[in-house]
Amino acid sequence: MSERARIAGKKLRERARVNRTIRAFFDARDFLEIEAPIVVPSPGLELHLDAFAVEDRYLITSPEYQMKRLLAGGLDKIYSLGKVFRRKEAGAHHNPEFTMLEWYRAGADWTVVADDTEALVWQCARDLDVAHIGRCRLEPPWPRVSVAEACQRWGRVRVDGDEDVATLRSRIAAAGWRVAADGDWSDVFFGFFLDAVEPQLGQQQPTLVYDWPKPLAALARAKPGDARVVERFEVYAAGLELCNAFGELIDAAEQRRRLESDLAERRRRGLPAYPIDEKFLAALAEMRPSAGIALGVDRLAMLLVGASRISEVLAFADDEL
Repeated sequence: MSERARIAGKKLRERARVNRTIRAFFDARDFLEIEAPIVVPSPGLELHLDAFAVEDRYLITSPEYQMKRLLAGGLDKIYSLGKVFRRKEAGAHHNPEFTMLEWYRAGADWTVVADDTEALVWQCARDLDVAHIGRCRLEPPWPRVSVAEACQRWGRVRVDGDEDVATLRSRIAAAGWRVAADGDWSDVFFGFFLDAVEPQLGQQQPTLVYDWPKPLAALARAKPGDARVVERFEVYAAGLELCNAFGELIDAAEQRRRLESDLAERRRRGLPAYPIDEKFLAALAEMRPSAGIALGVDRLAMLLVGASRISEVLAFADDEL
């Protein structure tokens, strides 16, 4: 066996161990594992999603809609560990077919899911006998910082969440950062965030970034007492974005408004116009306050085995098929 093949085999065995640890973690906490359908009528309307069409349906980009329907049906704690598919996602940290872990807790807020995330990553790290990734120490508790605090600390830019795009542009330019040539509020924000803030996150410990601005709400609910931001968090560790979590929006009328807005923007940009999932919207009326998260398992495996490319933790990457 060549040295390259030996190293690849070791990483795949470690990757398989991560999957086993994930299932053991949730089984020990009385979660129910569910299997989401692979082919669905609507793959989601967020602007970054580009789905593979299968006749009059689509390969799933996330099991979120289906899992929320199960919550509405009375299940309390559920998780899914399975494949999802997104077109035009290829690179060091992306593959068009990848493994996503999603879990949801009915009757919980986002802080409980944040605690789950710390505990799960640390359990996976301990099972592989990994405590550090370079300078990044994985043991919890992890630092938590709001988006507004992070933008001010590392970018010297005030971000409120209710300013118009012209105001945001002027603040970014005044701080000396590159400003996106065009685009809406989210385009301008992320251009700045990726340049100024993201490289600073997760260097000493994984960093949990919460209270995302309202224009980046997606399926998250507004923060009680401050409608400028939503109950959303992401975790960054050693240069990798690992997950995206929400205190879930359960207002069907507001969710419809957001989906219709996304659909209109997709049409304006010439992107595929996917249908709205009416069964998902109907389920929201029956759904209790809940929190949930999507975590990229391939990226978690990359982090824990010290891989620089996602292909190193996949048996077959897209360009090897």
